[in-house]
Amino acid sequence: MIASLNGTVLVKGLNSLVLDVAGVGFSVMVPNSLAARVSIGEKTRVFTSLIVREDAFVLFGFEDAEQISLFDHLRSVSGVGPKTALAAISTLSPAEIANAVANDDASAFQRVVGIGAKTAKLIVVSLSGKLSAMETNSTDSGDLLAAMQSLGWAERVAEPVVRQVLKTRADKPFGDLIRECLAILGAKQ
Repeated sequence: MIASLNGTVLVKGLNSLVLDVAGVGFSVMVPNSLAARVSIGEKTRVFTSLIVREDAFVLFGFEDAEQISLFDHLRSVSGVGPKTALAAISTLSPAEIANAVANDDASAFQRVVGIGAKTAKLIVVSLSGKLSAMETNSTDSGDLLAAMQSLGWAERVAEPVVRQVLKTRADKPFGDLIRECLAILGAKQ
């Protein structure tokens, strides 16, 4: 199995990348947020899940282990295939998915293209209790994102910075996390 790829971005689409890894180009389906974040010519690492079908081998790539775990959980739901799971991760952050499941909010999943009311409810019921670790992390993420928004930063600008800070410095006190985010956001201006 191919667990990860580390290479140079040759081509990028809305939700796909072609990564050059030692002279071999791998086509990888990725969440929109990852495709938007990387540039052609940039080195990047993706954690992958290889889906084998009767007519194709398809690689799906993600930024971290949390997203791959979420992808696998979503695919375990009856009626949710890999493309629908990828669409859910592209539309909703891991925190939003965990919160929707924890709060029995099927309507959040209906924003995803390809998910109707019945499938949305089935996702919530099927994943109930399975995303507890993500729910714990999502509270910190949600609180920190809310703090950045209350300080005037747009969600689309602050969210990637919040994720970056929590990945590397999650053990710090909340006030320090806010200062770290503000330092990174200030440097980007």
